[in-house]
Amino acid sequence: MNSLHNPTTETLMQLHADVLFTYNAAGRMLQANEPWADRGPAPRFFLGLPVTGTPVRRYRDDVPEALVQALEAVVVPEAAAEVPNGAPPQVMQYRQLLQSARWEAGPSFLVPETLIATAPAIHLTTEQIAMIGPEFPWLAQELDIVQPCAAVVQNGQVVSVCRSVRITATAHEAGIDTLAPFRGKGYAAAALALWAARVRDMGALPLYSTSWNNYASRSLARKAGLICYGSTLSVS
Repeated sequence: MNSLHNPTTETLMQLHADVLFTYNAAGRMLQANEPWADRGPAPRFFLGLPVTGTPVRRYRDDVPEALVQALEAVVVPEAAAEVPNGAPPQVMQYRQLLQSARWEAGPSFLVPETLIATAPAIHLTTEQIAMIGPEFPWLAQELDIVQPCAAVVQNGQVVSVCRSVRITATAHEAGIDTLAPFRGKGYAAAALALWAARVRDMGALPLYSTSWNNYASRSLARKAGLICYGSTLSVS
């Protein structure tokens, strides 16, 4: 675990790719690495662009080798040493090669140890299941498999929750939901801070990612001081 104490942006991107998907023995992607049973297929092509270092490329198991080589020829050998601000310029080339209009891209973040909650949060387990109201109908059913799970409670009810939605031994990916009337109050950041501390206690790194058009999530990352280690592109 020593390499996780001060990971490079390239290492973080590799961990991010590992936590997002399941793989076969040959290292080809299979499915989304979600804790519930109805996980969907992985994208056919995943590109992780760390701030510094070599881009991380992953391919689904049904992508022909000739297409893999064509996609490899488009990938820039070294990532630009700067924080990303949008999708990579080669998106159209990747889409044309894969003959696909389905793609998504966004920034990737590490939750720093210095993140401090600005509101009280609790570790949410089945012992507090009565605090989960009808606004989160799915949470009670999945609570056991999305641990650690942190929440902010107001008037005895969960109003913001942060839980592990992709899990490996070395990294967890955060999933955050906040009820609309309680947004903009720092509750999501408070839940994220406690969740991240619990993940670190388990010996793993807390990761957070979003899409470029999710301005609320990007605003949360900015206000919370999350560390951007790169960006990703997925083409299905």
